[in-house]
Amino acid sequence: MDWGLKNRLARIIKPQDRRGVMLAVDHGYFLGPTEKLEEPRKTIAPLLSLADSLMLTRGVLRTSVDANFPVPVVLRVSGGASIIGKDLSNEKITTSVKEAIRLNVSALAMSIFVGAPHEHESLVSLGNLVNEGEEYGIPVLAVTAVGKELEKRDARYLGLACRIASEFGAHLVKTYYCENFEKVVNSCPVPVIIAGGPKLATELDALKLTHDAIEAGAAGVDMGRNIWQSDYPVAMIKAVRAIVHQNATVKEAQEIFNKLKDVKKAVKAASSA
Repeated sequence: MDWGLKNRLARIIKPQDRRGVMLAVDHGYFLGPTEKLEEPRKTIAPLLSLADSLMLTRGVLRTSVDANFPVPVVLRVSGGASIIGKDLSNEKITTSVKEAIRLNVSALAMSIFVGAPHEHESLVSLGNLVNEGEEYGIPVLAVTAVGKELEKRDARYLGLACRIASEFGAHLVKTYYCENFEKVVNSCPVPVIIAGGPKLATELDALKLTHDAIEAGAAGVDMGRNIWQSDYPVAMIKAVRAIVHQNATVKEAQEIFNKLKDVKKAVKAASSA
């Protein structure tokens, strides 16, 4: 593996513990103005220093991220379908590697749709993106998307999708947590990052998801809605970081969250008094 590619990967998966906390803010590329991400700059700014990397589109990067802050960027380069369309799997590469180089990104990200109508196109696109990315020393994160078919999120399906992504040359894979997740991790020869997925009922549920995934061998999280849709997003990302980087238990992480939440409440109460 080329030095530049290794160096970029080390910005995302930290070499100290081989783990990373990625903040996902790319939802608008198919969901539009998602709740609490209507104004991306306001959502991102307080979390920027707490994320190991950001996953987002070039539009949000240019308009909503401070260029003076040295956060590693995982650039989503696929798209072409929306939540109101007929088929979310009908994606293509929408951003060039030359553009990614101009934006000084650390990795490229695209979705693959194993078992969906456009499976073939997405897998061929992944292979082509890996070819081009490696030419310039830029790693590729494959997102094993399943669209609206939530029932497919089991170890057999996700293990298949992750293994195929790695076989096509992806340097990292992002997937969903599931029962028997260790089978997914063990059968994938590249680091596996878990997606936070839709907003869970409570912060405790999201912390448990993070802990269980890390215990099963995940190399980190790419979490979005379960952080910035929380009423206390800074407290939430710090609690997630404690699990990922400090091996905190769910109880310890919840205590971190509650303590920071109480401080925030007290400051807010004092300022409105």
